[in-house]
Amino acid sequence: MIIDKDENISIITQEKATIIELVKKIETLYPKFKNDNIIVNLSSLREITTDEITEFLRISNAHRATGHSFVLVTNHINFNEVPEEIVVVPTTQEAYDIIEMEDIERDLEI
Repeated sequence: MIIDKDENISIITQEKATIIELVKKIETLYPKFKNDNIIVNLSSLREITTDEITEFLRISNAHRATGHSFVLVTNHINFNEVPEEIVVVPTTQEAYDIIEMEDIERDLEI
């Protein structure tokens, strides 16, 4: 797992761990980036199942409840099967775009 920081965005890139191991690592290291928007880049994985995506649901919901974005990046999944509660996009640029839109929405709510 590689963690990069771009202003208020933490980008977590999966290397070799399984999805379950990755989710556990994110939960363990969560205090390190709890105040940032989070992008989890899963592009290195060839195939990802909907069940694997839902492994991120608990941490995504908790993080989004604090007023931050949580976005998964992969183009190896059927987007029609992804639960609506989790944000999954095919490219990193789209993840940045989603975060920007969600930041604007949060600013308008204030």
